Amino acid sequence: MAKKVVATLKREASEQEKVVKVIRAKRSDKTGAYTFKEEFVTANKVKDFFSK
Repeated sequence: MAKKVVATLKREASEQEKVVKVIRAKRSDKTGAYTFKEEFVTANKVKDFFSK
């Protein structure tokens, strides 16, 4: 017999537990090309990342 998959571990993550990928583009002074900085931060620290 086939076993059922039970999704008991699925729950809604709180705002502090959500992890998001943020990408900031910066223009190089030498070449004029864009460089990208990628980072994974929690959802409540996104504004801090972009304010740097």
